[in-house]
Amino acid sequence: MVTKEEAEQAVKTLLGYLENDAEREGLLKTPQRVIDSWDEIFSGYSTDTEELLQSTFNGEGYDGIVLLRDIEFHSTCEHHLQPFSGRAHIAYIPVDRIVGISKLARIVDAHAHRLQNQERITKGVADDLEQHLQPLGAAVILEASHGCMRCRGVRKQNSIMTTSAMRGVFFDKPEARQELMQLIHSRPL
Repeated sequence: MVTKEEAEQAVKTLLGYLENDAEREGLLKTPQRVIDSWDEIFSGYSTDTEELLQSTFNGEGYDGIVLLRDIEFHSTCEHHLQPFSGRAHIAYIPVDRIVGISKLARIVDAHAHRLQNQERITKGVADDLEQHLQPLGAAVILEASHGCMRCRGVRKQNSIMTTSAMRGVFFDKPEARQELMQLIHSRPL
């Protein structure tokens, strides 16, 4: 395991690669600030997703779609260490138990706050919902803009990548998937 001091030294080395004067006043505390910010940005490594979804409530017979849409998320591409961000839409159809809505947002953050690719976040959230809630169906749709597309390489400013994972009835029944898509695209309050 790399220590915090070793990580700060690595940042200092990278600053020396970028800057002629890595010892100038504005950069003196940058290694510490970078590592402190990374502790927050990559906090998903220390989040137990099973624990997040353990606290459930009696569904009281509710058997419709539960959807939390437009969940803002931010992540970091593992290929270029560039940020990507967007919106997540998470849905499930409960059998007996429901989960607090904040847990749905937290499960997205738990996966997004790691070095990632969008496909892995999508699959990971769907896997967690399916494993821990055991719903009739689970669906996860992510829409994101990627820094590696915007500021380097092809430099496409307005491209949006969409990924989805459909499980259970959302995969098997087109009418359930269609109802979900109508709910996602309905007008906000």
